[in-house]
Amino acid sequence: MVTHSEMTPPPVGLPPGAAALRVEVRSFLAEEQAHGHWRPRVDSWLSGWDERFSKELGRRGWLGMTIPTEYGGHGRGALDRYVVTEELLAAGAPVAAHWIADRQIAPSLLRFGTQEQRERYLPGIASGEIYFGIGMSEPDSGSDLASVRSRAVRVDGGWELTGTKVWTSGAHHAHAFFALVRTAPAEDGNRHSGLSQLIVDLHSPGVTVRPIPLLTGAHHFNEVVFDRVFVPDSMVLGELGQGWHQVTSELAFERSGPERYLSTFPLFAAVVGALAEGDPDRGRRRDLGRLVAHYRTLRRMSVAVAGALDAGAAPETAAAVVKDLGTRFESEVIDVARWLVPVVPDPAAEGGLSRMMADAVRHSPGFTLRGGTNEILRGIVARGLGLR
Repeated sequence: MVTHSEMTPPPVGLPPGAAALRVEVRSFLAEEQAHGHWRPRVDSWLSGWDERFSKELGRRGWLGMTIPTEYGGHGRGALDRYVVTEELLAAGAPVAAHWIADRQIAPSLLRFGTQEQRERYLPGIASGEIYFGIGMSEPDSGSDLASVRSRAVRVDGGWELTGTKVWTSGAHHAHAFFALVRTAPAEDGNRHSGLSQLIVDLHSPGVTVRPIPLLTGAHHFNEVVFDRVFVPDSMVLGELGQGWHQVTSELAFERSGPERYLSTFPLFAAVVGALAEGDPDRGRRRDLGRLVAHYRTLRRMSVAVAGALDAGAAPETAAAVVKDLGTRFESEVIDVARWLVPVVPDPAAEGGLSRMMADAVRHSPGFTLRGGTNEILRGIVARGLGLR
């Protein structure tokens, strides 16, 4: 059972220099848009793949911020990274290429990886030149990660991997991913035992990546099939049999960040801009105020979790709360936006409010699914509170 402090991490303040860093990032983003390099979009951390942009962030020192300098990073804190991430998402910038690697792969390598693994991957993550996916979910398993059927069997010099992973964002572009697989039978009915994580080169013989297109026609999800793929012993992440513990620690980074409530912020900003051109009535001003209040509350919670992570904690329960509330709120933003500024979503539109509305509506069914369904997350919270 978690303690009250683990369930509700204490509020934290942003570090000295955060305001200047924010101004610097905003200035860069404004310059990028002025030159027409990209247009703001909703869900940019999944749908905005732009390797040029990621490499530019790396050049400016805004990737790998929490990676130690000995591995090519910048040795800064998680809250500095939070400021940069918040500005990128609020602007709807194309961050998908580096997103997973910078958000959760790098911290996991620092916590569980070998020296060889760190030296191989961390410098490229910090420079925006190495991209990762996540190999957790499987067909017919939903959010029940413990039911994985992908198996790795011992062979000379490593492991032979067979199985399938789904919803692997960016796998068709990524260099590698972390795969949660079974390396030993479950013991005494404990399905969490016998699971391990392997670092799989997605260009290895036997790996097939199949696209899973969205209703919008966009392609960032994939099915990845392993047909007797060889993974050397050097690419086992952490300890054999400890995959479940490692994955749950990793999910704290995935579930608590600002992307869990800012995916639809570019739409909200466009709605505010449209309303500012007129004279919104009292009801619309009230609904705007309510959304802003919710944003502020979720941000405070998310920053508190970032502070706990920065201090070396693993607040899985608090992260689950942020994800549950944040992703439900993202859909609420769409519903309120349609009332505030009625537009007909036009998928063929090239930009502007109509296009963002169309993308938001079509992406919204996935908000409460990715990173674990909200029903699963509520079970995590209940167990954390000792209620089940």
